Amino acid sequence: MHAVAAISQSALAHNLSIVRAQAPHSKIVSMVKANAYGHHLANSKPLLQADLLGVSELSEARQLRQLCDQPILVLSGVYSATDLNEVVELGCHVVIHHPSQITTIANTTQALNVWLKVDTGMHRLGLSADELNSCIQQLAKNPNIHIEAVMSHFACADEPSNAKNLQQISHFSQLDIARFNRSMANSAAILSRPSAHFDYVRPGVMLYGVSPFGKPDESLQPVMQLSAPVLSIKKINAGDQVGYGATWQAEEDTIIAIIGIGYADGYPRHAKNGTPVLINNKLYPLAGRVSMDLICVDIGDALVNIGDKAILWGHPKLRVETIAQYSDTIGYELLTHVSSRVNFIQS
Repeated sequence: MHAVAAISQSALAHNLSIVRAQAPHSKIVSMVKANAYGHHLANSKPLLQADLLGVSELSEARQLRQLCDQPILVLSGVYSATDLNEVVELGCHVVIHHPSQITTIANTTQALNVWLKVDTGMHRLGLSADELNSCIQQLAKNPNIHIEAVMSHFACADEPSNAKNLQQISHFSQLDIARFNRSMANSAAILSRPSAHFDYVRPGVMLYGVSPFGKPDESLQPVMQLSAPVLSIKKINAGDQVGYGATWQAEEDTIIAIIGIGYADGYPRHAKNGTPVLINNKLYPLAGRVSMDLICVDIGDALVNIGDKAILWGHPKLRVETIAQYSDTIGYELLTHVSSRVNFIQS
């Protein structure tokens, strides 16, 4: 009996429709990097109906090209002539985020769509305003190169009241780029800041039914339901301790259900005692440390049988955001850490 990640096709389609409703005048770049945020590209076909598909690197573009013909945006860009040839072969758009990348593409004799990434305050990847203007001038010399868009990235969009968001929009709006398409909004900005929608939006985590703000958003439908079977039922006495390190102790006589999932499957090792698990439509608390292959929950005197399905996240009663809060992390990390040992299915 294995842990299962069921990927809802209808939820993917629904969440993409929410993006369209939120940003009706913008084209959509579905972010499917990191194997569709851990959901597996082959299970994420509804997202492939977007105008473009965003990946981090060429290895992801290769895999994605086997599934669809949509244009692919490679966020890391290219660093060599070999990279450039493959980008052209795969029909990708390419991001330029550093002046050195201009040397690689400047003399191309093949048609190439380019996105220029400018740093408006995150100070990670991106051109300065001066570098942006210089790159535009250099690229204009080659008629094979088309600048599809100028883009930037928010540092604090998941904090809507953070003043840095308006500072970055102001910086971006002051650039001399009105003749180009513009792109800035990630999931958080799509949901909270219409002034940042511009010509392209780049939804990521919201496509998978997860709120970028940490608390569940009922308008989004969970895409991944992670579940595992109950493997054993054990009566324990008041005072008995459970699990590695004996970190949990029964306050009274109770029953423990042992479930076939652990940190080797991607369930977070740092989930605290009390983290909820859903069995037969009722929530029960985690009891003891998460181990490599197993977790334990205190079911009291409830009727739970060996073989019953325990849902770890991805249900209206138990969203991944809740598990992230109990584990001092974010939903993104939990979704992308589900391991290859888990059986992925479409639902």
